[in-house]
Amino acid sequence: MYSMNVTINGDFSEVIEKIKEELKNEGFGVLTEINVKQTLKNKLGVEKNPYIILGACNPALANRALTAEPDIGVLLPCNVVVRQEDNNDITVAIMDPQAAMGIIDNPEVTAVANEASEKLRRVKAKLES
Repeated sequence: MYSMNVTINGDFSEVIEKIKEELKNEGFGVLTEINVKQTLKNKLGVEKNPYIILGACNPALANRALTAEPDIGVLLPCNVVVRQEDNNDITVAIMDPQAAMGIIDNPEVTAVANEASEKLRRVKAKLES
């Protein structure tokens, strides 16, 4: 799997704020927030359910990864997708850094990916509780 998923009931905006809070607790900041629903509506006239992509970054881990492998930036940041399903459940899909960075044969990158995955699994566990 390339993502860690959890389904949540609740208000879409409140779920996003909860995710940001839990990411912050694990040392991640949100660098980007892409409103896919609004972009598709503006560019294509397509109506979709709410769908947000949060670009999460842990600066210390990113620095270690970039030091070990300068081109690793093509795999950063760690994206978190928040989407509302037709039944109003909210699915949160968190990128698994081990899957994304596992293509790189570099022990330091592997160590960073493992640490990032641990932190993001804790975020997922908090969202599940």
